[in-house]
Amino acid sequence: MDYFIQQMINGLTLGSIYGLIAIGYTMVYGIIGMINFAHGDVFMLSSFIALILLVLISSALGALGIGIALVLVLVIGMALTSLWSFVIERVAYRPLRGSFRLAPLISAIGMSIFLSNFVQVVQGPNNRSVPPLLQGYLTVQLGDGSFTIAYKQMLIFLVTAVLLAGFWFVVQKTSLGRSMRACEQDRKMASLLGIDVDRTISLTFVIGAALAAVAGVMYLVQYNVVNFADGFVPGVKAFTAAVLGGIGSLPGAVLGGILIGLIETIWSAYFSIDYKDVAAFSILAITLIFMPSGLLGRPDVEKV
Repeated sequence: MDYFIQQMINGLTLGSIYGLIAIGYTMVYGIIGMINFAHGDVFMLSSFIALILLVLISSALGALGIGIALVLVLVIGMALTSLWSFVIERVAYRPLRGSFRLAPLISAIGMSIFLSNFVQVVQGPNNRSVPPLLQGYLTVQLGDGSFTIAYKQMLIFLVTAVLLAGFWFVVQKTSLGRSMRACEQDRKMASLLGIDVDRTISLTFVIGAALAAVAGVMYLVQYNVVNFADGFVPGVKAFTAAVLGGIGSLPGAVLGGILIGLIETIWSAYFSIDYKDVAAFSILAITLIFMPSGLLGRPDVEKV
């Protein structure tokens, strides 16, 4: 039982990272109906930005400033990654928004390849690592047994919960959130009502990239290593999480991310690790057979 609880904690940690990335997919799809396949590479880029910032800030502050360094890396990383995503939306997606449906998809794939190769050329093909940022763990007694929670896992849970709560507040309680929900329902009508659709879409990309930047920092804290190819697999897993939870549903993206993380971790603990991806995608396929809109998604309603 203790081993199972330990794997559940590990799965929640991984699922939190997937959920943060998945929100970017589901936000963009909900508003403009496009899958931003470059989003996984934006996450990878944010991990490298975090790594570079962490090395620079840590060398300036020393070991005693690791807490301040992480906060600065988080804030500056979110800002720089959001700027990248803003430029990507303006250059690669906005000019093709009124084109045929495949054009933005091809542009997104091209931008994904560009970001991956750009980081490979600038940083090299080898893994880049940092020393463990947060060491130590908390032991919790449970009956006759016990399990441990690493401090870095607690940090990931806390940061994820705070950001998701803040993001929910923005979407539900602010004028920007109302504009985003209006554009999701009908962009043309939202424009007629005075909403700046282009600005809303750009801010949607910016917010999604900021959450991906947080995921990139948490990924670096958890695993201490990053590679230029790390955008593909986590990106696909996060997209799978968004589809599993219901593409277009923000709670569904978080739920899907947690489920994918739990499935991977539990399967790897009790069965062959070689088939953990098969298990995750099998669960997705089974869910979509019986629930085509995902767990929390809404069925599409044709406008007439």
